[in-house]
Amino acid sequence: MKHLVLAAAMGLAATTAMADPAAGTWQTEAGDTGGYLHVKISTCGAALCGTIAKAFAADGASSADYEHLGKKMIWDMNADGGGAYSGGKIWAADKNKTYASKMSLSGNSLEVKGCVAGGAICRGQTWKRVN
Repeated sequence: MKHLVLAAAMGLAATTAMADPAAGTWQTEAGDTGGYLHVKISTCGAALCGTIAKAFAADGASSADYEHLGKKMIWDMNADGGGAYSGGKIWAADKNKTYASKMSLSGNSLEVKGCVAGGAICRGQTWKRVN
């Protein structure tokens, strides 16, 4: 019985230690006003989700009263391997619309795209890892 408990504990520890490489906090590109966001990406079941954790004005001052703090910005994103992610959705704050989404991770850069027309037309940003 002790061996089963130990094996289960070791399996749980290995699962916890293997976080998705895209997990963490990411800084968006500046918007039209110069402000930007920090989006925290983490696992949500078997997929990834991203929630707006902080907002900043163009001068870098934190905007604690930003109306969308805590809002889910990315959801249902699935790892395809090799740093590619697809199948998810992204909410674009500047348009207040939701799009099909895909992401590509390369080191501390995350290319995030929202797409229409079956992925034929996309617009996106390259986010930088904060932590």
